[in-house]
Amino acid sequence: MAAALSNPSRRCHRLIATAEGAALLAERIDARALPLAARALFEAPQVISRQALAALLPAGAVHQGIVLETAPLQAVDLATACRNAAQAGKAVLVLDQVTDPQNVGAILRSAAAFAAGAVVVQERHSPRSAGALAKAASGALEAVPLARVVNIARTLVVLKELGFWCLGLDPEAAAPLADASVRAPLALVLGAEGEGMRRLTRERCDLTARIPMPGAMASLNVSSTAAIALYETVMRGAPAANATREAPRA
Repeated sequence: MAAALSNPSRRCHRLIATAEGAALLAERIDARALPLAARALFEAPQVISRQALAALLPAGAVHQGIVLETAPLQAVDLATACRNAAQAGKAVLVLDQVTDPQNVGAILRSAAAFAAGAVVVQERHSPRSAGALAKAASGALEAVPLARVVNIARTLVVLKELGFWCLGLDPEAAAPLADASVRAPLALVLGAEGEGMRRLTRERCDLTARIPMPGAMASLNVSSTAAIALYETVMRGAPAANATREAPRA
């Protein structure tokens, strides 16, 4: 909520709250830090009863007595977002048919925590940027560009043209992630739970790597995989990509 109100790119229409919710907002948000339009909503929220607020929401929706009605964020241009990430030396994440909104939201949150430059999803096989996704993202939807593309395999080709090295996370890969030879800027590619990356997506990656799991569980939730991969690659870093490649890539 605070992140959405503070985002100058987010058009906010109505702020509705119970009396308790309005008091909670006043405690947690400094109105002086908000854009003018959001500040006007914040300073004069529509205060209603808890029952009336619940009637505005889908059944079972979890809230703290506060509802912010907004317009969707403007579409993110893939080339612009990823070019900016490459120039800043930031990683991007590419999600191949990850459809669970809580997983995508959690991945966005990890992306924000580790200063990733963008998250890329497929238009037809990804959740809307609202509801469960926005809640799981905990404000990261306002901080990390979320680019939607038609075709993931073709997108990896575009990323390579922008200078990215594409590393696919694959539990069947021969090399552990810690031993993977990667270059910055880096695109981390993750597939759906169970199916993993599709064949063509895997073939478009420069290399694949796995996260070793010596314990009783043989797999991880895709959002956990993303967090570990970001930590491993961001914290140990990656050398900058050479201006010229030793060999052309697929």
